[in-house]
Amino acid sequence: MSTAIPSGFEVVDLAGGCFWCVEAPFAELRGVQSAVSGYMGGHVKDPSYRDVCSGTTGHAEVVRVVFDPAVLPFPSLLDVFFDVHDPTTLNRQGNDVGTQYRSAIFYHMPDQLVAAKTKIKALESSGAVRSAVVTELSRASEHTFYAAEEYHQCYVKTNPDQGYVRSVSLPKLFKVREKYKHLLK
Repeated sequence: MSTAIPSGFEVVDLAGGCFWCVEAPFAELRGVQSAVSGYMGGHVKDPSYRDVCSGTTGHAEVVRVVFDPAVLPFPSLLDVFFDVHDPTTLNRQGNDVGTQYRSAIFYHMPDQLVAAKTKIKALESSGAVRSAVVTELSRASEHTFYAAEEYHQCYVKTNPDQGYVRSVSLPKLFKVREKYKHLLK
């Protein structure tokens, strides 16, 4: 997992439920250099998957996305993010329940915060969501990103027959492939 950020690229950390469901679609988008599953937003140093699943660490399952905004503008990235999860459910995505599954954007630049607020306002005023968006907006510099264990990286790609992947992750990936063909690699 490379941590080097190429010149002109940006980073954002996105939490939208299980990180497998977020990582797979972003890994296929044009302009994305990397999509790395991890943990962020809590108080425990170097948490493990088991720690985070306990719901006691304060961390969310996140995906660190390194992308070229000249190829994938941040508002387009947000369109995909808000399409792969339900931003109106607090601390839950489907059957995954707990603060580790919350909706959150850990922004790295002030422009990302402005774009996220604009997108949330547009979603709510358009009627595209059934209730208020509960996505947490938090400055990434106030948190530490911890990469998840290696077996979680590219999980959907390497485990396409796993039950959760087949029933939850792949439908989200297929939705992105269909709806966002113009953004795919």
